[in-house]
Amino acid sequence: MINGALPPPWDIETWLNVHDDVPPTLESLRGSVVVVHAFQMLCPGCVSHGLPQAKAIHESFPPGRVQVIGLHTVFEHHAAMGEVALRAFLHEYRIRFPVGIDRPAPSGNPIPLTMQAWGLQGTPSLVIMDARGGVRLHHFGRLDDLRAGAVIGQLLAEADAMAP
Repeated sequence: MINGALPPPWDIETWLNVHDDVPPTLESLRGSVVVVHAFQMLCPGCVSHGLPQAKAIHESFPPGRVQVIGLHTVFEHHAAMGEVALRAFLHEYRIRFPVGIDRPAPSGNPIPLTMQAWGLQGTPSLVIMDARGGVRLHHFGRLDDLRAGAVIGQLLAEADAMAP
């Protein structure tokens, strides 16, 4: 994705951890900095670094200013990572932010639809969007906590400068 470009809508099969049964949309999140963590529950890098980072971001910033969204995007070991297993995983790891299950490709392609549309290379991946919804960071692999925090801080300052 090009820096500042609006991403295509995500294609979610099921939402978990949503409040009031209203799933988030990219449009509904505008006005907040949005951090999307793409993961698989059997991905070692996701479990050891990506999810703890997303959880820390979720717990460290005011919910109206920074929204964390999980994207469970399974491209391998499909049978082992279904919705029932994911629900147990989120409960055990105390993941409280919304998590969308990326819709599998109907063609038999192992790469789910949002993962394809967003050009994600694998998991963990971190996508950070500004308050207007533009992608400002698109990163595959481990990202240092300080760099992630710096990007979020910069985007919050930009949003404050644009506020009336």
